[in-house]
Amino acid sequence: MDTDLVLGIDIGGTNTVFGLVDRAGIAVHAGAVPTQAGDAPEIFVARLAGAVDNLIREFPFSFRLSGIGIGVPNAHHGRGTVEKSVNLNWGEKVDLVSLMRRYYEIPVSVTNDAKAAALGEMYFGKARGMSDFIVVTLGTGMGAGIVVGGNLLYGASGFAGELGHTVADPQGRPCACGKKGCLETYVSANGLVRTVKDLLHERPDASRLRALGEGEITSKMVFELALDGDAIALEAFDRTAYLLGMKLADAVAHLSPEAIFLAGGLSAAGDILLKPARRYMNEFLFRSYRETVSLVLSGLDPATGPIVGAAALIRQELEAEKYPEKGGKETV
Repeated sequence: MDTDLVLGIDIGGTNTVFGLVDRAGIAVHAGAVPTQAGDAPEIFVARLAGAVDNLIREFPFSFRLSGIGIGVPNAHHGRGTVEKSVNLNWGEKVDLVSLMRRYYEIPVSVTNDAKAAALGEMYFGKARGMSDFIVVTLGTGMGAGIVVGGNLLYGASGFAGELGHTVADPQGRPCACGKKGCLETYVSANGLVRTVKDLLHERPDASRLRALGEGEITSKMVFELALDGDAIALEAFDRTAYLLGMKLADAVAHLSPEAIFLAGGLSAAGDILLKPARRYMNEFLFRSYRETVSLVLSGLDPATGPIVGAAALIRQELEAEKYPEKGGKETV
């Protein structure tokens, strides 16, 4: 087997997943820990490092750990920091690369989780050979990784691609970022649940969701009930798809990508979300763009895609020889 591995880490608002990834983009050994977003970053990284060390010890083969790639919301790739994170209680700025290097003296790189997803799609997914595409991640929140001319788009600020914080309704739901009506308050796993709660108050339809307390409803339950034909669950997905399709049509007007890929937990809903979102996107598209862009699910395994994306980040930089002294950690 490939003995030159990298570690990919995806830090989400709820869970953090990590794994050893080979050159083919296969996560050969993986694990997870609860993020516990209220923890101080130093406590989180110490807990994560302990879990990673256990993972490495459990791996049955010797290998060289060449580097660590991390995908996390609100990361600034150039500075190695996480700044003003909406879904993590980490304050204004955290030097995540420096924190990780307290435990691992090997190359470490960090970027926004959606940007990492775009790299994973470009190297190991359906975007291989494409030069212009968007990956939209639908999880606790919503993000996007944008590739233009074969290059990941960072923009002047380093934070390009925050589609989740474009406004869907100026008088809409409060967002953790401090604004109102951000798209991710509607189009995300949490947004879907909020839509269900609104519908339960607005509409008289019979629904098994009415038997649940508000704190018991999850996006997975909504999906399962939608598959079973529950009227409230189906309407919640349709409203989510409508706003997603509308805002993706705007993104196409700005960027004219060849394809848009949906990734993240909510994308596991498949056609229940994808088909109406595709229909609404095409309805909202300026006619010059119609039939020029496809909306499809990510080509990466949903279980390991975030890990593979983060691994693609550090693998790309190692191969570009960004780190003159690459180092590496040998394991036995």
